[in-house]
Amino acid sequence: MSMLRFIFAACLLVSSLAFAADTSPPSPRDTELEKAKTAIARKDWAAAQAVLEPYTASNPRSADGFNLLGYSLRNQKKYDESLVAYKQALTLDPKHKGAHEYIGIAYIQMGQLDKAKEHLASLDKICPFSCEEYRDLKKAIAQAQ
Repeated sequence: MSMLRFIFAACLLVSSLAFAADTSPPSPRDTELEKAKTAIARKDWAAAQAVLEPYTASNPRSADGFNLLGYSLRNQKKYDESLVAYKQALTLDPKHKGAHEYIGIAYIQMGQLDKAKEHLASLDKICPFSCEEYRDLKKAIAQAQ
């Protein structure tokens, strides 16, 4: 019976360590991205940009940060700046589905359907069984034609 108690105690210890790992406070990096996402949800594009510019400067390998920065800039109609941010996201992560969708939408808004279609083709390769980003960009291109 003592072996059974030992195994039970070991399981409790392991599960409590896993729980403790899950309850750790968010890192400052995560906190900044959450602030930006909150501003984006409020459609406060300038506030999101104000968080994301220093964030991407201090986290230059964050494809998600550059993608969100591009999204915030695009929604302010700062298309050239948004393209720079999206391209940086795609340089860091060539398979970043969100960046492909959003840069495609930027190209649609700029009247460059051919470039939007290039990103749709990229999403088609990244998402062989379709994905939300592919479907959304495909729909946006169809509406623009």
